[in-house]
Amino acid sequence: MSDGSFSGPASGPGKFTSRHLTVVGLGLIGGSMARALRGWAETITGVDMDAHTRDYALSEGIVDYATDDLREGVAEADSVVLATPVRTIMTLVQKRIGAYLRSNTLLIDVGSTKQDICMAMGGLPIGIQAIGGHPMAGKENSGVDASDAALFHGRPFVLCPTRRTTPATRVRALSLAEAVGAVPIEMEAHRHDHLVATISHLPYLLSAALVSTVAQQGKSDEAAWRLAAGGFRDMSRLAGSDISMMTDIFSTNTQAVATLLAHFRVQLAILETLLISRDEAGLAEWLTQARDARNHWAQDYGAGGNTGGKK
Repeated sequence: MSDGSFSGPASGPGKFTSRHLTVVGLGLIGGSMARALRGWAETITGVDMDAHTRDYALSEGIVDYATDDLREGVAEADSVVLATPVRTIMTLVQKRIGAYLRSNTLLIDVGSTKQDICMAMGGLPIGIQAIGGHPMAGKENSGVDASDAALFHGRPFVLCPTRRTTPATRVRALSLAEAVGAVPIEMEAHRHDHLVATISHLPYLLSAALVSTVAQQGKSDEAAWRLAAGGFRDMSRLAGSDISMMTDIFSTNTQAVATLLAHFRVQLAILETLLISRDEAGLAEWLTQARDARNHWAQDYGAGGNTGGKK
């Protein structure tokens, strides 16, 4: 198991193979996982409650079989990917799937928060090879029709150990991440949740706050909307994310997000003080430090954040 330290990209796990892979949840991420693993699994079954999603996945060859019955869908699987919303993953792990899986089945989730899920996985029956996962990839569009086999190429794929993560589990999970073209990175669940609160969950809230601020201004002067251009479009994009998905995330990462919001308020207070005091030199220094930090990230880690480490 990981000791919690950042290990960088892992290497050498061997090739992933699966006789029967089941993907539970055929949305953007689940559908993309099925597409990306098509060449690595003899048979792929999709489990989804939506009939249109199942029909689409079958007609496009994303899966070989599709069902809305979880027990049926995982009965023959030797690898299972849970790609539903976070709270649904929690329910599946805590109340249902443990009784349905065969011994030595690899169980990996792809949820956006990890600590609660990994803790729940620790209570699964002995013999289930459970590990937490989070591919750092996505699109503005959701749903199986937006799925893409190349979605994970070059993207970090975080793996978090659980009490049910054996050395064999780790090797299989590393090989699965590499099979979809991702860069596997191992770390403890609590560290993952703090980091994604910083670079993913906080930006969403700031984007939503910006849109709410402009909306208030727009009530008194509608020209605010007409003048909005590229800067507003870029900054407001995250506010268009799926609400249900985001509330699931916040319900399982509340403390980390609240802590980061407090840190952000400190930065806002500094800016407010610099502006009110007309401290142009101080403001320029603050802005320069922020610009330099952003340029450092873009240069060393890739503006798309897709290298998983320094180039």
